[in-house]
Amino acid sequence: MNRVITIIATLVITIGIDQWTKALAVDHLKNKLGDSYLDGFFRFIYAENTGAFLGQGDQLSETASFWILKILPMMVLLGLLAYLFFSKELDRISIFAFALIVGGGLSNVADRFLNNGAVVDFMNMGIGDLRTGIFNFADVFIMIGVGLMLVAQFWPTKKDATESVDA
Repeated sequence: MNRVITIIATLVITIGIDQWTKALAVDHLKNKLGDSYLDGFFRFIYAENTGAFLGQGDQLSETASFWILKILPMMVLLGLLAYLFFSKELDRISIFAFALIVGGGLSNVADRFLNNGAVVDFMNMGIGDLRTGIFNFADVFIMIGVGLMLVAQFWPTKKDATESVDA
């Protein structure tokens, strides 16, 4: 039961924050120059990404875009969600990490279905010409999830400690 609550709460919060901040970006940044903070380190700039990561694939045909950027990711995310609910191999950190990844992914795919194939992006960081691509909170949640998965892979668990003592 804790697993189900963790997964659902993480999905609701992740998708909720991402969609809320995207709505704020549309309301406050669309058709404007944007805002800069911390001497230009952090920028709010409205963009619509019709491609994948950093705009890759934005020149795909409408049919290819539908299958590659909407249907395929949705199928993968639903598969991950099923794995998340039913796998006995996942520890707590991995469950939370996967839920962040799935929540961020679902929110971005929802954008594609609701926003004529585009994902709303609005944040950018960097120093001078060395800058990130423009991203959103779904992307942040996905990256946090990936980071947590890496931590979970190398963090010793109670089971690992017991096995090393038995050896």
